[in-house]
Amino acid sequence: FALYFLSHIPITALIDLQPLLPAGIAPRALTDLLQQYATAFRDPMMLQPPEWFKAFIYCEAFLQLPFFPVAAYAFLKGGCRWIRTPAIIYSTHVATTLFAILAHILFHDFSKSEHTGPQTLRERLVLLSIYLPYLLIPLLLLFTMLCNPHYKHMEKRKRK
Repeated sequence: FALYFLSHIPITALIDLQPLLPAGIAPRALTDLLQQYATAFRDPMMLQPPEWFKAFIYCEAFLQLPFFPVAAYAFLKGGCRWIRTPAIIYSTHVATTLFAILAHILFHDFSKSEHTGPQTLRERLVLLSIYLPYLLIPLLLLFTMLCNPHYKHMEKRKRK
């Protein structure tokens, strides 16, 4: 989990937040990288995000990004039971947003998009495979926080 959260910091800061920035703010190399990704994987949401997708990016910027170094620290250090509740909140939030994104990828008519979106089932599945780990890892995190005995809440007993 530490690697997941550590890797998320630069990905979020340098790539994912670009749709929220005014044109010309991000360095050319980063905008080119985003453009290449969007073209190669037919992901128009990253070039011209719908309003609901922008809302998810704002959540990533202001809720998730500050959490990434905290979570990375907790999992690198190990034994941090205090991470349980924040990790449950994070993982359920991300899983919820990913269900909407994956449904959009599978069922949306991209033929009217300004930027090329997936048209064939194969293209939709390729784009889905890019987003899927961001659902599966939070679900694994949620399962770990709920089922691993190390993270289960231990009742504090008062001594008499």
